[in-house]
Amino acid sequence: MNQLQTMRVFTRVVDLASFSLAARELGMSPAAVTRSVGALESHLNTRLLNRNTRRLALTEIGREYLEGCREIIAKIDQLESNLVEATRDPSGTLRVAAAVTFATSELCPLLTAYRAQYPRVDFDVTTFDTRFDMVEGAFDVCFSDDRNFNGSTLVSRPLAIVKDIAVATPHYLARQGMPNNPSALNDHALLTVSDGESRMWEFADIHRVYRVSTGHALKANSCAMVRAAALQHMGIAMLPFPVVADDVSRGALMPVLEQFEMNGGPRQISILYSGRNNLSMKVRSLIDFSVARYRAQNRSAALRAVA
Repeated sequence: MNQLQTMRVFTRVVDLASFSLAARELGMSPAAVTRSVGALESHLNTRLLNRNTRRLALTEIGREYLEGCREIIAKIDQLESNLVEATRDPSGTLRVAAAVTFATSELCPLLTAYRAQYPRVDFDVTTFDTRFDMVEGAFDVCFSDDRNFNGSTLVSRPLAIVKDIAVATPHYLARQGMPNNPSALNDHALLTVSDGESRMWEFADIHRVYRVSTGHALKANSCAMVRAAALQHMGIAMLPFPVVADDVSRGALMPVLEQFEMNGGPRQISILYSGRNNLSMKVRSLIDFSVARYRAQNRSAALRAVA
């Protein structure tokens, strides 16, 4: 027995004071309505209605049960209404994790554009520099790259490409000299972002791959710290380009060894989330919005390149 359905049938029979009218409204046969009310009474082991060929009358227990049915049905209808409304207009708080690579340049414009379309959604944002476990942190979505991605069960949708760049201040390079090949970095102070493991910088050209140890000068688990050290003329830093793009454009930092591909080449920024099914509307809408936004940007960039 579908108890909620039988409660709805019982309520309509009482409201309309007729089995046949209730059957017509509910799209059921009169016999099915009669069986439904009978099954409910059998389940409760009590009579809810006194009826004869001319009229229906609630028993005392039936009257009390009717009020309870109305409260339950009203709550369920309201809950369903709220869920339907939420699917049309996402709301609530999205817990977002983002690699600093993405957060420092792309995340705020993305969330601003999204919130202009869905103003009832708020954000709780956590940023990270090194390896990160999205599932353990109970985040709704994560913007990450393939170097700090952790979680093979997550779904990954590609968004954008980012490159690493070696940089230093003009003051440092004037004092220590501009390196003309990766081997020359052994005579320089190197500043690196590290997750605690030993780290090598990798450079490549058409001839070979060069690996340079970064175990001296400074290592930190924060892009912001390494950037700050570079701006203080401490040495040469290797950082994601978006982190230092403004510094390079205003001349505060200068690219080093631009002719080489660095750390295995460009890497992909992706939006990660847990599973494709049963996502809330706010999560699904942010995923779809992000993918569509970057797909449009990539298409425009490709058209500009062709032109």
